Amino acid sequence: MANLSLVDELQTLRDWVRWGASYFRRAGLCFGHSTEDAFDEALFLARHVLHLEHEEALAYLDARLAREEREAVMNLFERRVEERLPAPYLTGEAWFAGLPFRVDKRVLVPRSPIAELIEAGFQPWLEESEAPRVLDLCTGSGCIAIATAHYLPGAQVDACDLSAEALDVARENVALHGVEEQVRLYQSDLFDALPEARYHLIVSNPPYVTRSEMAALPEEYRHEPAMGLEAGEDGLTVVSRILAEGDRWLHPGGIMVVEVGESMENLQRRYPEVPFLWLEFERGGGGVFLLTAEQLQEYKNWFSEE
Repeated sequence: MANLSLVDELQTLRDWVRWGASYFRRAGLCFGHSTEDAFDEALFLARHVLHLEHEEALAYLDARLAREEREAVMNLFERRVEERLPAPYLTGEAWFAGLPFRVDKRVLVPRSPIAELIEAGFQPWLEESEAPRVLDLCTGSGCIAIATAHYLPGAQVDACDLSAEALDVARENVALHGVEEQVRLYQSDLFDALPEARYHLIVSNPPYVTRSEMAALPEEYRHEPAMGLEAGEDGLTVVSRILAEGDRWLHPGGIMVVEVGESMENLQRRYPEVPFLWLEFERGGGGVFLLTAEQLQEYKNWFSEE
């Protein structure tokens, strides 16, 4: 039950965001699922209750909330602390590349720096084409595939995932954004069940968390599907397969973009001769490499030695 004395005492949106930020810090919450700190987390949850966009919420910080709204904000804040659920699982929505996506425990919460590349149309690396063919491996909620279709309106995007449950969420998001004509979904263990094709771009945010890192993850991350996170002792179980098989799926001149996060050093140690291009991002984040179709072919023997 909501703390009634606080519901009476905290009146404005500013009051609730300030108190919520302190509450979350005292509780030792972990952030990183759409927000980076306690203040943004409190604002994210409060504005969800109030049906306000981010800039609208900032403009209404001194607006008084109705009692029903105050009770709803308190209940959401208390669930965040007591259940340790990532905030997007509480609201059912996450934002990625400036677009909203439905999310729940069947999929990871979208949070890849690849969003910045998508918004830029993967320029300057993707060859200009009126109808580029794109493959998104380990699509999860479909956020990368759908955002790519949005920012490259001529693109045809194939997206696959091993999880049937994740693909159910992806279908909801495809329908939400009206990109049924651009995005095709497949249940496939990477390339295994895909129709034969060649792509201008292969993009992936696959599982890459090591077994030891998985054991140390904060509680919030344990609500996410483990199969979307863990990738063996060195975090490279999935990535190494993508590298070994990717060259025959790319057009000449095509590119592969893959996020490996903290497993970046493990990847470089395993393939020291491979000239990975590590991309930089204005909004932060890293551990994303780019290779060309020609580089994948040139170093194929390295990738095949598994």
